[in-house]
Amino acid sequence: MPTKRFKAVIPAAGLGTRFLPATKAMPKEMLPVVDKPAIQYVVEEAANAGIDDILVIIGRNKNAISNHFDSVPELEVKLREKGDDARLLRVLESSDLADIHFVRQGEPKGLGHAVLRARAHVGDSPFAVLLGDDLIDERDELLTTMMAEHERTGAAIIALMEVDPDHIHMYGAAAVEETGTDDVVRVTGLVEKPAKEDAPSNLAIIGRYVLGPEIFDVLEHTEPGKGGEIQLTDALQVLAADPEGPGVYGVVFRGRRYDTGDRVDYIKAIVQLASDRDDLGPELRPWFKEFAATL
Repeated sequence: MPTKRFKAVIPAAGLGTRFLPATKAMPKEMLPVVDKPAIQYVVEEAANAGIDDILVIIGRNKNAISNHFDSVPELEVKLREKGDDARLLRVLESSDLADIHFVRQGEPKGLGHAVLRARAHVGDSPFAVLLGDDLIDERDELLTTMMAEHERTGAAIIALMEVDPDHIHMYGAAAVEETGTDDVVRVTGLVEKPAKEDAPSNLAIIGRYVLGPEIFDVLEHTEPGKGGEIQLTDALQVLAADPEGPGVYGVVFRGRRYDTGDRVDYIKAIVQLASDRDDLGPELRPWFKEFAATL
């Protein structure tokens, strides 16, 4: 476990337009993945890595997120009266995961802008940025490895994953050099959502970053990029190109990642996670096989 005290930032101000009309009144981060909202998996990941100070960047109509992590005395009393200790424990767990704070992004100007909104809260601390679209299986190590690499190098650390080259246009892509350490690379360049023929590799940036406070000065001077938004990738490119700084390193993740960013992958995530559960899997797995045979 890393020795420094890290904070965490979870951007959650997006509109969730790909999931309309479900997200017309419900934040996309609150869509259930089996029986927990997606954002709870992300908060649990940070807490399991030893982070107990978490800032969630929210937008308008996102009060359901803060309500979820708050205590609900009337519900807790009802569950106690019924003797429903199992459900009571699950309700209490979501309220006790960490010290969770909230700040409004205001106008949605991109991931870089959302991270910049965390400056006052983060201060001089190193911090992790966790995107809610990417769920990392709790059985696979990623965040603690990234935090340890940040401590070792002082560099910005990004999570990378090999993807089909035909899909690299959906991600930021990294140009890298080997370091001599398995699955740790030095990043020499970053390109946001390149065409297949322009991509420097098939190593895609996935939604985990570990950064030092110096990123804020870079973001302050980062002009809007692709999509007219302030891109975190552009700020990281500046750090990677600075010969005087510690640079940017990547940790190549080879574990289980569940993409909840679009409807099909969201459904796949639910199926995968539910089928692995001890309480649901034994009943679901045979049914999946029977259902697949009818297709």
